[in-house]
Amino acid sequence: MPKENPKLLLKCLVVDDEHMARKLLEENIKQIPFLKHVASCKNAFEAMDALQNNQIDLMFLDIQMPGLIGTKFLSSLDKKPLSIFVTAYPQYALEGYELEAIDYLMKPLSMERFMKAVNKALKIHQDSLKINNLVSVKEENDGFFFINVEYSLVKVNINEINYIEGMKDYVKIYLTNNKKRLITKTTLASMEDKVQSGNFMRVHKSFIVNLDKVESIRNHQIKIEENEIPVSPNKLPELLESIGYKD
Repeated sequence: MPKENPKLLLKCLVVDDEHMARKLLEENIKQIPFLKHVASCKNAFEAMDALQNNQIDLMFLDIQMPGLIGTKFLSSLDKKPLSIFVTAYPQYALEGYELEAIDYLMKPLSMERFMKAVNKALKIHQDSLKINNLVSVKEENDGFFFINVEYSLVKVNINEINYIEGMKDYVKIYLTNNKKRLITKTTLASMEDKVQSGNFMRVHKSFIVNLDKVESIRNHQIKIEENEIPVSPNKLPELLESIGYKD
């Protein structure tokens, strides 16, 4: 069986306060080969946490939810995933499209209508990959990427990164010899994609480490240039295997 290409999968988040509505969407997602269900949330606040901790390509979003309605939640996001509204209320359709939602599905949801919407999402995703292909290939081959730092585009050489720390909506990149620390507005999940060409591992919910820079490991702490990075207990076996350690 050929190895699955993660770029061809749309990683999905379901946001709906109704249990049965979430389950229906989850079942529909499972039936589509190019969709992968990542998480389900019952309100916008849970969804915000899910977006910060996961790479989400496509969000299925209800509108009438307690606390914060779906349209207001989507408008509050600086970085919006592809979004499809799934609702029983037609009066929000115009607002939904103004928020650049790619489709607006009415409950009860038919599989035919669902498939039409997700095929549209796949086409947009593929077009985006094509547009960014030349840049992404160059960055992978040359071992660098650019980030926004204080209104400037700054080049980051992947082999100069010691580790990356996630801080809610921002990340801090620690470079070799402690010569510079860069802060940029993005997610840790997004940084995982950028450093794929290097020998990196997410060792904690808030840290990605360059394994080539690890000097020692003690008491669930990695030491790199006098800095100590925590390792989650469930990540320790994978970390030891990745650095080639055997008892």
